[in-house]
Amino acid sequence: MGLRHLRPAIALILLATPAVAHELGLAQVEGTFRKDGTYAVEIVIDLEHLPQRTSVAAIAESARLVFDGVPTRAAHTEIIRNADARPLARVRLTGRTPSGVTGVAFADSALTSYFVVKFRSEGQTAPVVAQWTDPGVTSGEHRLDRAVVPLSRWQIVRLYLALGFTHILPRGLDHVLFVLGIFLLSVRLKPVLWQVSAFTVAHTITLALTIYGVVSLPSSVVEPLIALSIVYVAVENVFTSKLHAWRPAVVFCFGLLHGMGFAGVLSEIGLPRSEFVPALLSFNAGVECGQLAVILAAFLVIGLPLRNKPWYRRRIVIPGSLLIAAVGLYWAIERGSAALSAALHS
Repeated sequence: MGLRHLRPAIALILLATPAVAHELGLAQVEGTFRKDGTYAVEIVIDLEHLPQRTSVAAIAESARLVFDGVPTRAAHTEIIRNADARPLARVRLTGRTPSGVTGVAFADSALTSYFVVKFRSEGQTAPVVAQWTDPGVTSGEHRLDRAVVPLSRWQIVRLYLALGFTHILPRGLDHVLFVLGIFLLSVRLKPVLWQVSAFTVAHTITLALTIYGVVSLPSSVVEPLIALSIVYVAVENVFTSKLHAWRPAVVFCFGLLHGMGFAGVLSEIGLPRSEFVPALLSFNAGVECGQLAVILAAFLVIGLPLRNKPWYRRRIVIPGSLLIAAVGLYWAIERGSAALSAALHS
């Protein structure tokens, strides 16, 4: 076996002792890729054995992280000199991991001696593999865990679109009942869509304002009020058979409440800082798609085949609205009691 093949094994053994590593003049590169999408990489350089023609600044300038084969400069580079007597310097590279990448390597054309690269993903349980790398050569690729790689914009749009939709179907039964309450009062699709549009505009406003911290109401207040909004719409269906001019305005006001409810859910999920607006808009679009799916299903199953029947209001609208009102009232009492109990025990 040649010396070249023995060199990695010998060096890894020697690296276990800092003094020996210092005598060999070896550079070490260690990096952590975090779950928040950032990374921190440090190059430890032995100044005593640094060739005269090479400077720490040159090493810092030439350092590249190679994401999926693409060399990339770090967003921030810092040179740190040791305060103690050991002749070492550190080059710290920090930045954000590009979205959608799968692996990372290291290259530095200014390093003129063999060096070791140790990369790890935050939360990684497997042992960190040390890669012995020749000078002027790109290290082997370290596979990044999916948890530390930010999603691309398109991936974020798809994810939050799906989250918004599933918050209505199948998880948002209270919002579904509110939309069905809107649907039952009119047998025509156009007035229903106008009301849903008013509802959407309203919850978009408060969703954005709440996420940005402009307005805020505790969920202990918002959730019972959302339940009462369901009761109101359903009871109105029982006492009137006509769509009054004020109905869209009332739906708009209730939409402001529901938007705060959406914001509570979205706050729990979290929004990516780098793609905040696309994620917010995508979630809202998903909510709207869920609402339209409810309206379309109700129209095809109930409205279209039954709306011209003489008994439609007596057998469909009134019983359906009473059932919705009963469920909403139960939720209002349940949520209000839970909020009161929490307040008394706090």
